[in-house]
Order: sequence, then C-alpha cells, then structure tokens
Amino acid sequence: MKIGAMVPQGWRMDLNGIKPEKQWDAILEASTKIEKLKFESVWVYDHFHTVPSPTQDPTFECWSLMAALSQVTSEVRIGQMCTCNSYRNPAYLTKVASSIDAMSGGRLEFAIGAGWYDQEYKAYGYEYPSAGVRLKMLEEALQIYIAMTTQDKATFDGEYYQINEAINQPKPLQKPYPPLWVCGGGEKVTLKLLAKYGDYGNWDVDVDGFIHKSKILKEHCNVQQREYSEIKKTLHTNVIIGDNQKDLDNKLKKIIEITGIPEEMYTSKPLVGVKEKVFETIDEFESVECDYLIAYVPDIVWGDTLDILKNKL
Repeated sequence: MKIGAMVPQGWRMDLNGIKPEKQWDAILEASTKIEKLKFESVWVYDHFHTVPSPTQDPTFECWSLMAALSQVTSEVRIGQMCTCNSYRNPAYLTKVASSIDAMSGGRLEFAIGAGWYDQEYKAYGYEYPSAGVRLKMLEEALQIYIAMTTQDKATFDGEYYQINEAINQPKPLQKPYPPLWVCGGGEKVTLKLLAKYGDYGNWDVDVDGFIHKSKILKEHCNVQQREYSEIKKTLHTNVIIGDNQKDLDNKLKKIIEITGIPEEMYTSKPLVGVKEKVFETIDEFESVECDYLIAYVPDIVWGDTLDILKNKL
C-alpha cells in the first residue's frame, strides 16, 4: 500500500498557536519531513475557512500551496484532498494544474469533487446549488479537464461551462494527464463518474464501508464497460498512533487542546489507536484492495505519529 500525508494547513486548526510569520515554516518543515521519510505524496485540503466552524484562524489556499510545494520538494508527489470544483472555473483550474505539473517535473495528482461546505460558498459569494446540480457541473468539469490536457484546441458546450478552442500550453508532463481522482462516496452519481472518468477513488470509511463502496464501484464499472481493475481505490482518514495507550491519550489530549475539535471526531476513525491495532487495521484495508492511504496526521508539527507510520511503508 502506498501512503501519503497531509501537511498542516490550518483548515483543521492544526496551525493554532503558531505565530503567523512561522506558519509557512511549519508547512514547509512538514512537507520536507514527509519527503525525507520516503512517503509517496504530500497533500493539502481545498477550503477557505476552518472546521468544524469558521474562525479567524488561518487556512492556507490550496492551489497556492500546490505551486509552492512543487518548488520546495523534488521527489514526493503532490495532491489535493480534494479540489472543490465550484471554487474555480474548470478551464482555469485545468490551466493551473497543467502548469504545476510542468513546474513539478510531472508530480501532480489531480483530485476533484463536487463540493459540500456550504458556509464557504456563501461567505465567498459562490452560488450553492443542489447536490444534483453540483454533480452535473462536476461531470462537465471532468470532460473539460480531459479535453484541455489532451487536445491542442479544446471546445466544449455544456449546460454549465463552455470553452471555445481553448489552448492549454504547457501541457502536463504526465500523459495523457495527471492522474484523475474523483473523490466522494456518493453511490448513485459520484461512483458512476469515477467509473466513467477516474483513475483513483477516495473514501473516508471503515473496512466494511470500503468493501461496500468497492462493490458499488464494480457495479458501475460493469455498466460503463470499464475495467474495474484500472481504478485504484484509496482511503483518506485521521491517523493518530500511540506506542501505548498512555502515549495515545497524551497525544489526543494535546491535539484537542490545540484544535478545540471534539475527541470523538478523531477517535471515531479506524486508524486512531495504539500501534499494533492501527497496523493491524492498515493490513485489513490492504487485504480488501485498498491501494493507497492518504493520512491526516494531527500531530505532524510536534508529534511522532508520522515517524511511527513510516514503519508501514
């Protein structure tokens, strides 16, 4: 199983207590550590405000970080978990992604979803249409991404987006385009879009949930006449590992003190626990064909969970 890790970005309150002039340093140090420890990839979220509620605490913008990380790393892959389609025109987004793939030497993962955080939409002046409309917009965006990364001049006339002989140079270095992650677990539409267009799917579930999502994806692949084995299935979840229960309890206590996020938002996830149990659960995910873990490590700035997790590489 490949393993990537999120950098501290502020969205989940993980930069709290760090002086503003030192926050980028914390992101840079975490990125450098992820690469030095030989993890597969570094990841950022695409959000504007903190969760579980908006605060004045920082949240660094996703694609600004993508450009920066492309230059301060050299080997590790870089991705978003995941880009909100509604926040950027898809033609512009494809242009940005293509440029960053070229800037990074072909290391970009392109992950996108329909969007969900309604408070951000309203705060930043975006319309917040129904889920059905957001998913239709996502499908059009996927088509534009594929067209603009593979054609010299791309034209698309959709219900929500239009482009007319759009030139996208430089093209991505990766061919035909940076791997396309269609994120989200919606079983009627999102998994159908994954079966139709995606290279990777990503879910935040337990082992039983992973088995279930995989089964639904396989059914969609059959309908779309897509080889199920072509799609990589991945997990994104909290990872907090203690050498023992006391160590785990101390880490959870400090994380909660820093973030103010309720403990159950961490402990309800499958990869929060003592080392032996977490490693056993990772093995269970791998046994049900989980190809890739994207780990959110809340103690990455000050703790040793990432160092412990390295033993599963």
